Amino acid sequence: MSTGQSAAPGSTAAALRHVLSHLVTPLLMCVGMGLAYLGAFHAPQPHDLRVDVVGSGPSAQVLAQTLQDKGDGALSVRTVADRATAVDHLRTQASYGAYLPGKSPELLVAAASSDTSATVVQKVFTEVAAGQGAPLKVTDEAPTADGDPTGQGIFFLLVAVSIGSYASVAVIGGAGGVLALRIRALLAVGASFVVSVIGAAFAGPLFGLVEHGLGGLWAMAWLYSAGILLIGVGLHTFLKRWTTLGVMVLFVMLNFTSSGGIFRPELQPGFFGALHSFWNGAGFVEGVRSHVYFGGHALGGHLLVLALWFAAGLVVVALAGLAERKRRNAVTGAETAATGTHRRVATDPADESAAGSAAAVEPGAGERPGTRAGTETEAAAEEEMEETVAV
Repeated sequence: MSTGQSAAPGSTAAALRHVLSHLVTPLLMCVGMGLAYLGAFHAPQPHDLRVDVVGSGPSAQVLAQTLQDKGDGALSVRTVADRATAVDHLRTQASYGAYLPGKSPELLVAAASSDTSATVVQKVFTEVAAGQGAPLKVTDEAPTADGDPTGQGIFFLLVAVSIGSYASVAVIGGAGGVLALRIRALLAVGASFVVSVIGAAFAGPLFGLVEHGLGGLWAMAWLYSAGILLIGVGLHTFLKRWTTLGVMVLFVMLNFTSSGGIFRPELQPGFFGALHSFWNGAGFVEGVRSHVYFGGHALGGHLLVLALWFAAGLVVVALAGLAERKRRNAVTGAETAATGTHRRVATDPADESAAGSAAAVEPGAGERPGTRAGTETEAAAEEEMEETVAV
């Protein structure tokens, strides 16, 4: 009785330490998400946002220079000779607004590039037109699909595909930890296929985020998801229970904030604008925009970004394979040395029986399902999956 009473406080203390150690991960996620999201989105301000003033005469030049000076770095204002040139700039995402001055001023925008950028440009030139005593006509040269009136549906599709991908990492890396790495890698590829099909279903028949180009969207969703899954499964070999935090930093905190799905780089701090040029979420969002709304302009560069992240996943998996092979060789060497020692010690049948019993509880055997170590491994895998899904 006294032994049981003395053990209870120790068990409680051990359980408390266990819980506190696992609280570190969600607290770090809280800090990371706050820094990332608030740092990227809390105070969007334009900087070097490219707009055109249509006209070649002195009045157009004066207006452009006035806006440039008044903006103090917020706008990058240039003059273009005619409307056709301004429209071409919008449709190649070389500018985000074009103002045609006159008695009936008109503003051309491309909402498919970024609805928030178009809103900022419209606010600026509404004030310009009001100063001239005329109402402003706004023409959208690249409108979004009817099912995505704000143009942000692609971003939320990115969120869905990302969550399906990085949550699958925990399942494959945790519950599938006993499987060979090549099988885990194949599971990653298969899971990414399923996630991308779900994403395409969301974008097309379910919500109508796009009205054409669904096949290309699916292909980019698969390439994007496969890159996340391969990188995550490979990292699991090295990070173990910290994999959840690692993939969230890579594919949520830095990824969503730099994707350009809500605010383009011209409205964000420079750090996130720099990430936008090569991060995989930006590759997906801009790739889908290019494919669906801008006739494939600059699509090759966005596909290259996604392909490089996929290739990085293959490299990480290969490195994980080398690390796991090295660990297996080390364990095999240790077990061989231990077995040799037992055999030398055993000098009679009773000793041999004892040596056999000792060998039966070697670390390698302790990880079989049903043993205490195996149970602990399964529990750790379940904790990791619950931690991921809860987030």
